[in-house]
Order: sequence, then structure tokens, then C-alpha cells
Amino acid sequence: MSRIGRKPIDGPSGVDVKINGNHITVKGPKGTLERDFHKDMSVVLDGSVINVNRPSEDKEHKSLHGLTRTLIANMVEGVTNGFSKELEINGVGYRAAKQGKDLVMNLGYSHQVICPEIDGITIDVPSPNKVVISGPDKQKVGQFAAEVREKRPPEPYKGKGIKYAGEYIQRKEGKAGKGKK
Repeated sequence: MSRIGRKPIDGPSGVDVKINGNHITVKGPKGTLERDFHKDMSVVLDGSVINVNRPSEDKEHKSLHGLTRTLIANMVEGVTNGFSKELEINGVGYRAAKQGKDLVMNLGYSHQVICPEIDGITIDVPSPNKVVISGPDKQKVGQFAAEVREKRPPEPYKGKGIKYAGEYIQRKEGKAGKGKK
């Protein structure tokens, strides 16, 4: 048995879970999430506890078992607490600001880089060098954070660019570090 797949998911109070065949809807204080799952996986709701079962010991069913359980657990976690990614902007003159619903960044280009806020995602700029992206859907939050980071990824010589908070950037020595012959 899959260790992750067989763990029950506790639905906290205030979270409404509806299962209709292989379609699940989770509603909570942070929003509503819906998802379709593989037809072979059976999702059972016992009171406030959700269990995921698989029909056989096939390799595909074993893979889907843990995946389905994790996706449902992330949905429940997202509608109760939400997810967030923190980005740091490093570099002289590099900064971010929020104008209306858009994230406007100066990243050393001849123009400003503008990222519009999408549904289900909130952008917060607590300081000019910090951007916090949050929302109930873990996949959307991670994807949007990756798209913002892609605008100017950190470079290995000085570390200038956009990086995740806590991300380690492996540095290179550069030309001056090369030994003389």
C-alpha cells in the first residue's frame, strides 16, 4: 500500500466537501476549488474524513493513489489556510511595485515589466525588493511565481535577479578567479 495514499484526510470544520463520481468540490473560507480525478480512483467521504482507495495493485493505480490523495489534501489545505510564495528581487535599481491589480517591476531593462494579477491569485508587495504571491490553489500560485521569476532569473556571478526566498544561488568565480600561467 502507498503510505501517502492510505492516510486519511481530515476535513477541518468550515470546509464543505462534495464528491460527485470522480469530480470533487472543496469549499472553504479562502475560496472554492474543483477538480476531476482519474476514473479508477474511488474517493469516499466518511463524515469529515476523506479516504482514497485504489482498485488494484497495478503500477499505474499505485502511482495515482498517492497523487490523488495529495491533490485532495492540497485542495483542503488551500481553502483553509491558502498557499504563498515569496520572491526576492536583488540588484541595483531593481524593484517592484503594485499599481492597481498589476505587478510593475523595474529589472534593468529599457522598459518596465508588467505582470497582471490573474483570478485566484493575490499579489502583495510589502517592500520594493519583496513580492508575495498567494492564493488557495497551490498549482496556480507556484506557476505564477515561476512566471514572475522567469522575467529576470538570478545570474550566477553577482546573484542579480528574482529568486525565491531561501533559494540558494550557486556562484561562479568569473574571469578574475582564473589562475595565471
